[in-house]
Amino acid sequence: QVQLVESGGGLVQAGGSLRLSCAASGRTFSRYTMGWFRQAPGKEREFAAAISWSGGSTYYKDSVKGRFTISRDNAKNTVYLQMNSLKPEDTAVYYCASAHAGRGWPLHQQYEYSYWGQGTQVTVSS
Repeated sequence: QVQLVESGGGLVQAGGSLRLSCAASGRTFSRYTMGWFRQAPGKEREFAAAISWSGGSTYYKDSVKGRFTISRDNAKNTVYLQMNSLKPEDTAVYYCASAHAGRGWPLHQQYEYSYWGQGTQVTVSS
């Protein structure tokens, strides 16, 4: 129903920046909450950031507040994650996910999201 493809990952030094993109196709992009999750080596997947269907509201994991910015361009069916001041502990595979806006707000649990991308690797060196 919805296909999500992440891009923009890579290797950066601590303190650097990356901008991840997630392109959506299939169902209407509008009316979907979009989120970013991440999974570090040997750890479980965790929530990072979410944005409402209209783009008017955002929600972040405490550890990324002030460093990460989630945004969306509904005309392009794309959601972004601007990551600044990256730390080695940010190293993870980052996944884009979408959820029906009708589930509520904020949405920060994996089970609330219906569609997932395949992930993009972000590696931050010290």
